[in-house]
Amino acid sequence: MKEIIEKAKEWALKENKDYGTPLLEHLYLSNKKGQELAEKLNANKDIVLIGTWLMDIKLGECLKEGKPSEHITKSAEATKEFLKQFDINQKIKDAIVNCVEGHHGTVSFICKEAEICANADCYRFLHPRGLFAYFTLLGSRNGNLNKTIEFAENKVEEKHSILSLDICKEELEPYYKMFKTLIDKARI
Repeated sequence: MKEIIEKAKEWALKENKDYGTPLLEHLYLSNKKGQELAEKLNANKDIVLIGTWLMDIKLGECLKEGKPSEHITKSAEATKEFLKQFDINQKIKDAIVNCVEGHHGTVSFICKEAEICANADCYRFLHPRGLFAYFTLLGSRNGNLNKTIEFAENKVEEKHSILSLDICKEELEPYYKMFKTLIDKARI
């Protein structure tokens, strides 16, 4: 699994370098939170780590093509291809792919590792470090504060609706409420 983790990380960092997204801060934050959750919930940390590296592997490419909604499907397809090079059993492959397919909560989780990845992804927008990093990205993309606030609010709402683990809800709910108040006050 160590080789798979290293190659997944290498690939994710290359995608970031090529497309500027996902943000490095987001990658590292979801990795860190994913590992913490896997430890607390007695899940397979390797599967979670691979899942958090690969869940947005085609996001940059899809954004460039103007098709961001296709990033989950394309990331899952690319992950399946990526995993073909390794001699691991199908159950582990299926779990890793489910981590990618399920990270927006639109596909049922077949394993707790996938649910952990989906919740770890929420930290990218519901944790202060993740949201502030997102503001820097959005500000550089469009330079329009009102649009930036609107995009951020949409991501905050989207990720809040995906949260499913009580441990994450407990940690992130105060931030969510604070962000909602700040976003409302930031409107002109």
